[in-house]
Amino acid sequence: MSVDASVERRTEPENRNGDGNGVVAPSSTHRLRLNPNTDHEPDNYEDLQLEFSPLLFSSLEQYLPPFMLNARRDVKVQYMRDILLRYSNEAERNRVQKQREYRQKIMSRYQPLHRELYAMNAEKFFVPSFLEAIKNNTEEGFRSIISESSPGVYTFEMLQPCFCEMLMSEVENFEKWVYDTKFRIMRPNTMNKYGVVLDDFGLETMLDKLMDSFIRPLSRVFFPDFGGSTLDSHHGFVVEYGMDRDLDLGFHVDDSEVSLNVCLGQQFSGGELFFRGIRCDKHVNTEARAEVHCP
Repeated sequence: MSVDASVERRTEPENRNGDGNGVVAPSSTHRLRLNPNTDHEPDNYEDLQLEFSPLLFSSLEQYLPPFMLNARRDVKVQYMRDILLRYSNEAERNRVQKQREYRQKIMSRYQPLHRELYAMNAEKFFVPSFLEAIKNNTEEGFRSIISESSPGVYTFEMLQPCFCEMLMSEVENFEKWVYDTKFRIMRPNTMNKYGVVLDDFGLETMLDKLMDSFIRPLSRVFFPDFGGSTLDSHHGFVVEYGMDRDLDLGFHVDDSEVSLNVCLGQQFSGGELFFRGIRCDKHVNTEARAEVHCP
């Protein structure tokens, strides 16, 4: 989970050219606060078609200067968008635009199998112990459902079996549609030849909610030094392994602050997941440790 664009965070100068209602300063003078206003409740931007993730705007809003916090939503969007565009290069903007067009093309043609999967339903998606810990939102509560298999590697029960089955059924339905229509899709990464990006066929809003309301509270506690409290984008995908698929995945580094790995397999052998090191030379070649999970 990583930020799509870099922004500069500076304290707003005293000489302001905005009234908080509709008049804003030229984009070249737009600035953000150095520290977020955590007491401010940001707007929701999920209903807007934007160049950047709606969650990025919600997160960025807490860094707006005081005179902008109570402005109309469209004024805040313009202010933040100008900053993001100023600090993102043209190639990145073109990539984001092409990705949006690609996803819109898929979603205009693909008919979902399980529409209830596309909106967050916490009671049906998560096990009670996980929901209770999220509701209490305390470090003690989180640690009561989590075990640390190795330094920085945490395991816990999270998803209901029915959710996993429904997700796999939806993925299989999408793959059948791809095969039947001969639609050329983008794979999750350059290492896997088999798999799909969940955002590409409409699950982005649900995954946004998953990250914002259920993963970020955990990562804030367990990964405070690695951006755990400021997650605002995600790359959710499913990959397949098998005798007629990819057999394995080599040692690599995820391009993210936090990674959430979920085993969705049914009957299989193998499938071990290895972790070696966490972001520094001291741990890069530490020996892998076995962790057996029996659902």
